[in-house]
Amino acid sequence: MTDIVLVKQTCTDVTVAFDDAAVADFFDDQIDAGRHPEQFGRIWIHTHPGFSARPSQVDVETFARVFGNCDWAVMFILARNGATYAELKHAGRPNVEKLSVGIDFKPEFAASDQSTWEAEYLQSVREEPLPPLWDMADWFDKEFAYSEQWPVFPI
Repeated sequence: MTDIVLVKQTCTDVTVAFDDAAVADFFDDQIDAGRHPEQFGRIWIHTHPGFSARPSQVDVETFARVFGNCDWAVMFILARNGATYAELKHAGRPNVEKLSVGIDFKPEFAASDQSTWEAEYLQSVREEPLPPLWDMADWFDKEFAYSEQWPVFPI
């Protein structure tokens, strides 16, 4: 992997919503650069604010929704403490393949300028607090998906 693109998005502690126009622009830019869809947009890298890199139910649902039509795709998670998780999904196969991961932060590379990354993050990521369930006006009016509020429903 040589390029990582941070698409404009809105995040809560447990959810992410990508800006549809930004995703469309990214795909248009890739096509304009002469790339085919199978050459980009197959790897979803994201972080978890805690110490677990295990995919949440929201992660599983997002991965299935966004990458479900690809013949293959990878989900990679990096937790705050450096824990990692990665899986490979093949179309037509019911199970995912867990991948072993190694991260090497030692070599310098063009995009390793922390201030540049910080500026891109501030430009692309809008953080929003998650509203408490009891503040939702339509709590009793519609069917509710718990995965929209919690990454893992406690037992």
